[in-house]
Amino acid sequence: MSTVLRVESLRVRLGERLALDGVDLAVDAGELVGLIGPNGAGKTTLLRAVLGLLPVESGQVLVGGEPVTRSRRRIGYVPQRHEFAWDFPVTVAGAVLTGRTRAIGWLRRPRSVDREAVDEALARAGLTDLRDRPIGQLSGGQRQRVLVARALASRPAVLLLDEPFTGVDVPTQELLTELLGRLRADGTALLMTTHDLPAAATACDRLCLLNQRVVAEGPAEALREPALWLKAFGVNSSDQLLTVLGVPK
Repeated sequence: MSTVLRVESLRVRLGERLALDGVDLAVDAGELVGLIGPNGAGKTTLLRAVLGLLPVESGQVLVGGEPVTRSRRRIGYVPQRHEFAWDFPVTVAGAVLTGRTRAIGWLRRPRSVDREAVDEALARAGLTDLRDRPIGQLSGGQRQRVLVARALASRPAVLLLDEPFTGVDVPTQELLTELLGRLRADGTALLMTTHDLPAAATACDRLCLLNQRVVAEGPAEALREPALWLKAFGVNSSDQLLTVLGVPK
């Protein structure tokens, strides 16, 4: 498969702190890569750097072989739910339409292609019946689906998801899992941060263990060495961590 997203030797500072130190990562078309690491490891920072939302000290991000500065429209982003203004007076369809802002342009009216993209995204996220509901009246699971639909409205080649399964109900988990499977089949490159380690090991094609730099990466079955996980999570030993992961001690 062709590589859609490539991160090369990426270094990012947040103030005086080195948040990412020479990260190399690639995601192919139709591949779901799980980004794993402790709090503060740089997972969300990496997603934001890929989006061009953070200044990069060195290294580069390529999408389809082009610098991200020229290919940002090809990236969709699903942030954590608390990052979205749910008290804003807008409907579900209106919120999803904001995912087309770059394609529409500032102060321009949506075109038929934009409305079609919104309808398609609503359908894929199972939100068509809720399109006219104010976003402030939605449940947690429905809000998560709005964020996914908003990202899909841009028809991205790369989809970045920041903890999409956190705090959602089982039906939403199942719907999102099925949707990610369909996106993979369509050739979308998917990079997802998650704290659900067993689920990531089952669902993802590859795992990337991150703690400022890539500690290890590969299919879950290839990452069975306890030392890799202990290094990634910055601990000397943790029977509980290894038990949760099903890694032999």
